[in-house]
Amino acid sequence: MRRHELTDQEWALLSPLIPRAGTGRPRADDRQVLDGMVYKIRTGIPWRDLPNRYGPWQTVYTRFRRYALAGVFTQVLQQIQAQADAAGDIDWLVQIDSTIVRAHQHAAATGRKRGCTGDEPDNHGVGRSRGGLTTKIHLACDGRGRPLALLVTPGQRHDGLCAQPLLKRIRVPRMGPGRPRCRPDHVIADKAYSSRGFRSYLRERGIGHTIPEKSDQQRHRRNRGRRGGRPPRFDRATYRRRNTVERCFNRLKHFRGIATRYDKTVASYEAAVSLASFLLWARSV
Repeated sequence: MRRHELTDQEWALLSPLIPRAGTGRPRADDRQVLDGMVYKIRTGIPWRDLPNRYGPWQTVYTRFRRYALAGVFTQVLQQIQAQADAAGDIDWLVQIDSTIVRAHQHAAATGRKRGCTGDEPDNHGVGRSRGGLTTKIHLACDGRGRPLALLVTPGQRHDGLCAQPLLKRIRVPRMGPGRPRCRPDHVIADKAYSSRGFRSYLRERGIGHTIPEKSDQQRHRRNRGRRGGRPPRFDRATYRRRNTVERCFNRLKHFRGIATRYDKTVASYEAAVSLASFLLWARSV
């Protein structure tokens, strides 16, 4: 094993989850190709600059792109979550937050003038904010700082608008019969998620939450007197655990291909984040 490659433990967890073709000519070794993908995401180099030990770069890229479009890495992430849930290893005190990622000029030059087809948005998940061209990663992690669900949007998208879609992406399958688990026990978030609609959504699903109230919302409620209602419950001791999601972002951005976006399509970038998230899980089980 070389630097920035899969360990034997990580490969033992990943290999049963990789799809294999039943017919056709023999293909390149799966571990060699996956090592090339991990090396690329870890270092952030262009596909063409992959070392020769991983085989032709076209083979590694084509396999990665095929897995990205098929959602293979999302399924792989869900499977390792299912194994952890069956062992009672998931802390369902969920934290949600987002982080801004600078989009490299290679990510902005899509070369497509007529938009996209299928699930790929026309903006490719790249937006313009104060920092220039950026992408935003919205993340929900468990109480131990491991990703449960992620959502990639343009950088200017407000966190509050993506809160419900992000929670709906939490889907941990059962190892035996039964529906996947989609509902956390408790949600911790910062003031960006403080809205009446999101609080109502959580109450309707029976999910407890710890979200500080914005100062203008407090002032508006007080000005209404009795009609303003009671202030939302807020536990400072529980809120101190919100730094867990910040530490999760920190570990994800150790992957240079995640810290700066080089992928042109949102499908490829989201697949890269899912693969990095799987590696975070593999190192904790």
